[in-house]
Amino acid sequence: MARMRRPAAEVVGVATEYQGYLSIRRYEIEEDLHRGGRQRVTRLVMERGHAVAVLAYDPRKDRVVLVNELRPGVLAAGGAAFSDGLIAGAIEPGEAALDAAVREAREEAGLELETPRIIHERAYVSPGGTSETITIVYAAVTAPLASEIHGNPAEQENIRTAILSSRKFFNRIASGEINDMKTLLAGCWLRANRARLKREAAAAHSAPSLYAEP
Repeated sequence: MARMRRPAAEVVGVATEYQGYLSIRRYEIEEDLHRGGRQRVTRLVMERGHAVAVLAYDPRKDRVVLVNELRPGVLAAGGAAFSDGLIAGAIEPGEAALDAAVREAREEAGLELETPRIIHERAYVSPGGTSETITIVYAAVTAPLASEIHGNPAEQENIRTAILSSRKFFNRIASGEINDMKTLLAGCWLRANRARLKREAAAAHSAPSLYAEP
């Protein structure tokens, strides 16, 4: 069987339609057609840089820490104005994703991340209309006993933490109550890795200290 040729495309022109907190640019693109030949298309692309999201999980208490805040896009689409989701925020120019994760966790939830690591790098949010990607980071945390209010006043952030058992977190995903894509993806990862994370935490907690009294 002949190998199917992968079509290609190239940008032949770019113009800015709007410039503000985010940018909207008009792209003129020459693309290969699957049936052969080429065509030119015009597409609008929203550009706002890239972001990081944090799956903050306490494996000792089996709790997930989410944040509840205003979701303008959901409100505009007719959904609930406030909802729970992963800690998340923009990666600043020149900033590493893990550094951004540490910063956002402190700002949005007052959490210190333990050995954060990337579990999914640069997933496209909506590739048909935006260049934005989100890198998802997992980190163990010590979950607070109750919800707290956090946020960066300079950015008008109004955030309350939500501490859920892993069971409640999975149930809310299954029921559709949680419908944020990055949070759904992180939930699938946690479901697949939760038992291992709990074993690792238990082993680390029971390991003798190097400084223990003889």
